[in-house]
Amino acid sequence: MLKQPIETSEEHCFPWYVKIFFWNQKRKYGAVLEPARLWGRTPRVFAGLAMLYGALDRKSSPIEPSLRSLITVRVSQINWCSFCVDINSATAVKRHVSEEKLADLAHFEDSGLYSDREKAALAYAETVTHSDQDTTKSHFERLRCHFDDDGIIELTALITFQNLSSKFNASLAVAPQGFCNIAPQPKRKQGEI
Repeated sequence: MLKQPIETSEEHCFPWYVKIFFWNQKRKYGAVLEPARLWGRTPRVFAGLAMLYGALDRKSSPIEPSLRSLITVRVSQINWCSFCVDINSATAVKRHVSEEKLADLAHFEDSGLYSDREKAALAYAETVTHSDQDTTKSHFERLRCHFDDDGIIELTALITFQNLSSKFNASLAVAPQGFCNIAPQPKRKQGEI
């Protein structure tokens, strides 16, 4: 596995508003997350990213917290982001997703553990995530059985946000921080970095 190519020294000077975010992460997770330290090096982008995440992970979202977590874990698996799989799996467990369900996530279509709503959302997430695939009429027919148009738009925003996040972290080889020991880690093909 590639060693993280960009590291941020402990002496790096972050703006005050980034430090507030770090303080909150330390309170919530017991540590500042390495992706935050990387994003924090571009403070304005980081602030916008944090606001977008907050908007997507709000209590009033039309997508329930457990499904949001399942989507973020699955997108992270596809993008080989071990850090994202780790932290999002820990969040999924906190949101009452069972270990069995997490372990079976890559095979959700054939699993009896997933509802039709979850399967529709996860199938759509996989298609959006794979650059060589395109969404089809059948995706939207399936989604409309469970989501209105605004829900589909928000689902798409969540999927694309997680693609941004997981591709950023995977590209910079951000390692897991040990949040979830049952995380279904992505497996690279032999010979890949």
